[in-house]
Amino acid sequence: MSADFESYEQDFAVLTADITGRIGKVPKLVGDEKKQMVANVEKQLEEARELLEQMELEVREIPPQSRGMYSSRMRSYKQEMGKLEADFKRSRIAYSDEVRNELLGDDGNSSENQRAHLLDNTERLERSSRRLEAGYQIAVETEQIGQEMLENLSHDREKIQRARERLRETDANLGKSSRILTGMLRRIIQNRILIVVLAVIVIFTTMMAIFFSVRGR
Repeated sequence: MSADFESYEQDFAVLTADITGRIGKVPKLVGDEKKQMVANVEKQLEEARELLEQMELEVREIPPQSRGMYSSRMRSYKQEMGKLEADFKRSRIAYSDEVRNELLGDDGNSSENQRAHLLDNTERLERSSRRLEAGYQIAVETEQIGQEMLENLSHDREKIQRARERLRETDANLGKSSRILTGMLRRIIQNRILIVVLAVIVIFTTMMAIFFSVRGR
């Protein structure tokens, strides 16, 4: 399972490095070349998101006791992804302003004001996205804790069931032993009674023999 995660991890590292380089080139390009670069970056960002989703699925399959390290790495990759998207948004805003100026002939001051306004809105969206990401991460961690607790409870229940089974076996063995001891005690009592009866008979017979012997004389 971790091998698949590390494979996705390597692909993500190569892809994000390429995206970073291309985002840096966007402001330096013009015309169709710039449009093509923007389209390529959008496609690569979508691929990076899909890789993150695959990595997230792999992390959920990792046993809870080994999941913490991978969850920490996932948080780092998501932050990196958010930074890339923010950088690309800024690059696209600059690109959109340039295209709009070319089409409408806006003056420099108007373009700068609009750009500042768009950047401010972008920063607000980024802050909201970070808050949502933090909330999502808390939910994921809570889910992981809940799964660990359920697994622990399941193990405890199995231990209790095994203990109950051992108690039942012990009770059964004690009952069997008690019946055996009772039978032995009953036979001992019967044997003692038989010995006493025999002793009485022997004594009685002896006394009668002595009595008749004395009387005969």
